[in-house]
Amino acid sequence: MPATSTISLSKAEKSYIQTGILSDPPFRADGRSLRAYRSVELETGVALLANGSARVSIGREGINSGGGTEVIAASKLEVEDLNEDGVEGGRIVCTVSCSPAAYPHLTSNALDELQEDISTILHQTLAHHSLHPNNLGILPGKKSWLLHLDLIVLSDAGNVFDAIFMSARAALWDTRVPRTRRITYRARKDHAEGQYHIDADENFSGFDTRRLAKATDFELSDYWDEGEVLDGRERWPVCVTLNVISQTHYLDATLQEEAATLLRLLLVYSFPPNSPPSLCGMRLVGGEDSALPDIKDFIKEGEQYAQELFISLDAKLREEDLRRKQKAYTKFARSR
Repeated sequence: MPATSTISLSKAEKSYIQTGILSDPPFRADGRSLRAYRSVELETGVALLANGSARVSIGREGINSGGGTEVIAASKLEVEDLNEDGVEGGRIVCTVSCSPAAYPHLTSNALDELQEDISTILHQTLAHHSLHPNNLGILPGKKSWLLHLDLIVLSDAGNVFDAIFMSARAALWDTRVPRTRRITYRARKDHAEGQYHIDADENFSGFDTRRLAKATDFELSDYWDEGEVLDGRERWPVCVTLNVISQTHYLDATLQEEAATLLRLLLVYSFPPNSPPSLCGMRLVGGEDSALPDIKDFIKEGEQYAQELFISLDAKLREEDLRRKQKAYTKFARSR
């Protein structure tokens, strides 16, 4: 995948940034160390009509302030018929859109290519069978859930892949799958006349869920904003981008730093509970070659960075769960 820079720097500017990264001690324009992230803000439940949603910003002073990289993700569940495009056990489809305001220097064709590249990376990672939730099925052999995960990049001030995977993980963590109840329509047989008819007895329901031989349809037990969390939501991965200059790498590059960096290594890691870490994906972005021994070292160090990011993000997501539960409780108490 070729490197894509939304800004253009002169040779002198690139040399200045590269010299600062390679100097001892390293120097970055914003004063951060090579391994330090800018401030990260996260909020869940930002799209009221979605089954799950989140907003992530990197490099902003607050959610309502300007600047930085900002991504919004939202999930929506749709019923699919297995006789058409549905898949047994359900499926996930990921799509990333980029606001033209986030990439003003790109042509429409270049923007389309960027969106396609990012969507492919995200979809191939999150739709892998090793991460598939077990609760996207509805009726075996008949119906299942199709989970649309849509993301939009509102602004890009660097490190957009990390922000995209963080927002995707947060939205999937926030997703609730409606509980369903299997039903079948049963008509009683009149043995005397040999005909079938609808029983009008008040004690008999045409939608009888107590004596099912084979379910033919389903009904929702929950409202749209209720349900159960996605199975295995702790497994959803995070991405860390290693920006490589010579034998040195650094994290969370700004736009100017990305323009001066010829090679980026995307590492996507999952940390399942009570299981060893899993490398879910890896992608080299840029045209500069890197020797295999260096890649192995980068992967080893990237796992440590990803685990630190994963732990921090997990703590924030659990904090968001508590905040929203408290908010819902307070709203309910005031309405009584």
